[in-house]
Amino acid sequence: MGRRTPAAGSGGVRRTDAEPEWLDDTELHVWRRFQRMRTQFATALRVTMQLDSDLPLPDFEVLAVLSDAEGGELRARDLRFELQWEKSRLAHRVKALEERGLVQRSECPDDPRAPIVRMTEAGRQAIAAAAPAHVDRVRDLVFDPLTKKQQQALLEISEAIMGRLAERGLNEP
Repeated sequence: MGRRTPAAGSGGVRRTDAEPEWLDDTELHVWRRFQRMRTQFATALRVTMQLDSDLPLPDFEVLAVLSDAEGGELRARDLRFELQWEKSRLAHRVKALEERGLVQRSECPDDPRAPIVRMTEAGRQAIAAAAPAHVDRVRDLVFDPLTKKQQQALLEISEAIMGRLAERGLNEP
């Protein structure tokens, strides 16, 4: 198949003068479907979270990570890494959660520059109230349409791509 040239407005930046190996028609189709699925899925989760609970999806994500952490707390930088968020986005979200009484920040005894974010009892109640509808939605949108074999393939695909990102040092925000 012939090589495609970059789409107008693709914003691609070349690292070298070498001609890139353009995606063939099948690869381009897979890439565009993946991108569309990713965007539609993120939108569906965000919208349904708003309908199903009082927690916006980003708040749910923060509380979910904290609920999995020992003692319901993490250093802010560890929370940021788990969420793969920019520092400013996490700071803004933690401030909003703190104002709602769902988390509290405290100084880390080992490093005053690394605040600890701790889920409050109100945060525990909020995540407990939102989690059942969220897991139902994830099951409906992701797991129910897939066979067990497809679920395993999705896991393997995700691991392979995340492995490549880690190899390239692109797994941190």
